[in-house]
Amino acid sequence: MPGSTARRIKKRLWLPALVIALGAWLVWLDPGGPATVAVDPDVQREEPGHVLENARLTLFNDTGGVSQRLDTPRLVHTPQRALTEIEAPRATLYDSEQRQWLASADHGTLQNERQTLIMEGNARLLAPDEGWQLDTERLHYEGLERHAYTEAPALLQQPPQRMSAERMDVWLDESQVRMSDNVRGTHPPVQARQAADPTPQDPTVSDSTLQE
Repeated sequence: MPGSTARRIKKRLWLPALVIALGAWLVWLDPGGPATVAVDPDVQREEPGHVLENARLTLFNDTGGVSQRLDTPRLVHTPQRALTEIEAPRATLYDSEQRQWLASADHGTLQNERQTLIMEGNARLLAPDEGWQLDTERLHYEGLERHAYTEAPALLQQPPQRMSAERMDVWLDESQVRMSDNVRGTHPPVQARQAADPTPQDPTVSDSTLQE
């Protein structure tokens, strides 16, 4: 009886001993245990929160009116940077009277907090009501102030007039354009303009806003 009792105790202890031995062997193979990977804050800031295909993004002003509407085939939003990257953006900008201005480019970025839109590559701003367009390589739009500007060479066209400059500013609410630095223009005579278009138009760029 004493011998059989000892054998039963040995059988009961065999399995726990095996488990302990296996655990000790695994610890010997990897004494550090599971590695803890430190989070790189710089990498984390670049991680996108979401990616949208064929998206439309609508921004509103303080009074609840639409301030910007952006259409894009692909949108990548990074929440840590409050930044939205936009491929081939097509933007509709609204001034204080809810008139629409159209902008487009190859690539764009939007700072959500300030509603600052930067459009790069074949950037264009159209004023349908005034009948002119502005072409440049990099166009900034400050959404809260409704102010567009470029510090890159730009071309302003209101057929048959053409004007170029190194910098242009556009204030949407006032429909005002200011050109500065190396301003050049082509202005056909009044008779030629009237023959091309008998409907009189107010000039978009006045002497007070044209600076060199």
